This record gives sequence, structure tokens and C-alpha cells, in this order.
Amino acid sequence: MNSVSPSAVQYQVSGGVHEDKPPPHSKRLVGHESVTDGIKESSEELDEVVRLKAKFMSAWNNVKYGWSVKSKTPFNTTSPLILMGQSYVFNTEDEVERFRQMFVSCVWLTYRREFPQLEGSGLTTDCGWGCMLRSGQMLLAQGLMRHFMPPDWRWADCHPLSDVDFEMLGPRSPSRPAGMSLPSFTSSWSSPVAQRNPFSSSNEGQRPVHRQQPSVSRDPQVEAVHRKVVSWFGDQPSAPFGVHQLVELGKGSGKKAGDWYGPSVVAHMLRKAVAKTKELQNVAVYVAQDCTIYKEDVMQLCESLESSGPGWKSVLILVPVRLGGDSLNPSYIECVKSILRLQSCIGIIGGKPKHSLFFIGFQDEQLVYLDPHYCQPVVDVTQGNFSLESFHCNSPRKMNFNRMDPSCTIGFYARTKNDFECLCSVVSEALSSSKEKYPIFTFVEGRGQNYGLEGHSGGPVDSTSHMLPFNRLSRSKKRGSTDEFVLL
Repeated sequence: MNSVSPSAVQYQVSGGVHEDKPPPHSKRLVGHESVTDGIKESSEELDEVVRLKAKFMSAWNNVKYGWSVKSKTPFNTTSPLILMGQSYVFNTEDEVERFRQMFVSCVWLTYRREFPQLEGSGLTTDCGWGCMLRSGQMLLAQGLMRHFMPPDWRWADCHPLSDVDFEMLGPRSPSRPAGMSLPSFTSSWSSPVAQRNPFSSSNEGQRPVHRQQPSVSRDPQVEAVHRKVVSWFGDQPSAPFGVHQLVELGKGSGKKAGDWYGPSVVAHMLRKAVAKTKELQNVAVYVAQDCTIYKEDVMQLCESLESSGPGWKSVLILVPVRLGGDSLNPSYIECVKSILRLQSCIGIIGGKPKHSLFFIGFQDEQLVYLDPHYCQPVVDVTQGNFSLESFHCNSPRKMNFNRMDPSCTIGFYARTKNDFECLCSVVSEALSSSKEKYPIFTFVEGRGQNYGLEGHSGGPVDSTSHMLPFNRLSRSKKRGSTDEFVLL
């Protein structure tokens, strides 16, 4: 709550020019001072109550999200696991190593505590309410890492996997090749990256050529870019994609610090954040409207280089969708799997109801995700050599598809114009795998009606206003999400 300034109180109580030069000992002045002091004290007391409440909630959430019960996540050694468009089969030690390098290299953004107070509130943590913001940050971070880092980059200091259980094949399993000896993996299996040859394997002849491990290097320039990208998501007001900036942008959608953010609202906040920052001159964000990607809108957005001359902006395409009513429509599961198999897909922000997660892959009927619900101390990313350890996770988690909230936002990345054209083709093919009559979303030639380029590029048009309000649909009113979607 904002306090009332003494000058404002004086203006309201005085009633006009008669108080410009009051008698030095008038009773009216004494009364005026009493009213002013009383309002000031009352305002200070209310502010103190708000601060105490914020501190109490922060302390409670720090305890609630600052620890977690360790449990092992099982992984099948016969079924392929898809992670960021890459396929892994855990039947050799090298395959587990490939997966480890890829998973731990993903940027992990979680709740933080003790960061600078958010403007207009007494909050110094996002514990308990900022999980969708963190998931959105991870989606954007994945896209930026895809944009700036070499295709085969892996973090050289990635940690060993922990809390995982690789289910071993039975001795008579028909899928186990004769004479094949399987490694014994523990819950924290790993080999130090610097001490092993990533290309050596006793089963080299049995591993497909396309599964060759990427080399892990310590190029100082590449690692400097890695650190720079992470710093953009720091928990301080100056970070272009930090919580402070996103909360400020959320005010345009009627949101404030402490509110719950939906995946559609966060998609538009990310669009505005990228358009606002000077750090990214050749990257744009397009948010689909009404589950439709208008190709001409994307083309014009990416070809409008104000300061860099003619060319093409790389683009992150975010598609807010709703995959069912109160729960996920099972008919869309195969379609979601097909999308996650694509190299152009950079993940899905969604989760369980009121519990946001960042989905980055799947195995069998379970989604693989990064979880933001872990409260960590704030890291000062302005320091030149800040620790990167807390920005990378080494404990992969899985969740059944049937627990997935139907409200989500799917992300794609296209570096060049040719990449975008290929994206349209392969994504359309993936969408056709749905058993439903209507696809999750569509590509359309031309431009969206009443939806100018400014809406995509961060101008004054707020594209959320052009989406069909969810509360106008003949749906249950019990739904808690405040996002707006078109019912498929």
C-alpha cells in the first residue's frame, strides 16, 4: 500500500488558498496538524502491516519451497527419450553421457529470495506466485541459447546427474542384443567431462552415427556469451528479462507482483520485454493470435530491421493454446509428442493446474520438465565471475501426460527465413498427427485482421485484447486460469 505524503494531506485538508499564510497561533492550524499527524501515523501503521505480512509470507514460502523430498526419477533403457528434439536410448554409457550434457546445459530458472524489493510491493521473493514467470524465462532463455550458442555447445562444468534411476533390462529381454553388457548406473552416475573421451565406447559399432557426442570445450568467448545470456535473467531491476522487468510489463495486463500469471499473458510479456531491450537487435518475438500463425505478419516482423539494414531477424514464435476443457484432451497427446520431437521446438510452458513447469521432452507417456519450484538465494549477476551452478539443474523430472494442464504456450525458433519456411512445413505435418478434427493451431497466409505489426513487435497494440475471451465460451466457470484462449 502506498503511503499518503504529508503535502498531499495538507492540500486535501486545507481546502484552498486560505491556508497559504495561516495565523501563527491559530486553533485551525493545530487541528490541521493533528489531522495530518493522525493520517500519517495511520498510513505508516498500514505500511508496516503490509511489510510484516510480506516478510511473513516470504519466510513461509522460503521454508515451503526451499527444500524438497529427494526421490529418484526412473528412466526406461529401451524406449527412446526425446529432449529438445534429440533422441536418446539409455542402453550405453555414452548415451547417458550425451543426455547428461544436454539436460544440464539447459538454463534452469527458479524462485529466488532476498532480491531487491519489487516496485509497488513489499516482496523480495517470488516464492509461491512467480512459477509461470520462471517457466517463461526458461522458454526465452532456451531460445536465446539456441540463437547465440554453437549448435553443439554443452556446458563444460555441467554436474553429474542425481536422483535418477535407469531401469535395467531383464536378462531375457528380446530387445537386448546378444552379448551386450549394460553399464550399471547409480542415482548419481557420471564421469568427469575433463577426464573422459566423449567418443570412446566399447559399443561404438552398435551406436548409430547420428548419436555421436558433441565435443565439450572451454572456449572463453563462448562461455562469456553463456554467462551474458544468463545475466539477462538476473533478479535485479536492470536485467532486461528479470522478474522486476516482467512484473513491470505485466501491469499492462492488469497483473501485479504476487498475482498468478497464465501462459498466454507471460507470452505477451516476453514479447514486450524482447522488443524493449537494446540487447537484442536481430531477434523478434511473435505471439500467435487465436491459435493462428499469420505468415505475412511473421515475414514483415522479421524483415523490419530499423537499424541493422536489410536482412532477417531471427524469430521466437510463441503459440498460446488450450488442449481441452478442464483437463487435457488425450487426443492431443500424440500431437504434443510430435511437436517436442522437432528441432525447432524450444519447449512448452504449462504444467499442472496452478503449478507451472517447463516441458522440454518426453519418454513413453511421461513429460520431461524443469521445475521452477525451488527457492534459492539471489545471485548478483553484475559480478564478472558470478556462479552459474544454480542456473543449471542436474535432476531431471517426469510427469504423466494426463496430469498436464490444458493451458500452455508452445515455443519455436527460426534463425533464418529458410528456417521459418521449413518450420511451417514440419510443424504443420506434426499437427496433422492429432486425432482431433481440428489441429492445435494453424498456419495461414496473409495477415491477421485488426492486428497490426505493432502488436507483434512490442508497440502499443496489446494482442491479448484480440483473443477470444475464455469466459465467453460455453465452458465450466470453475476454471481458475485468467488466460484467454480459443477452445479447440
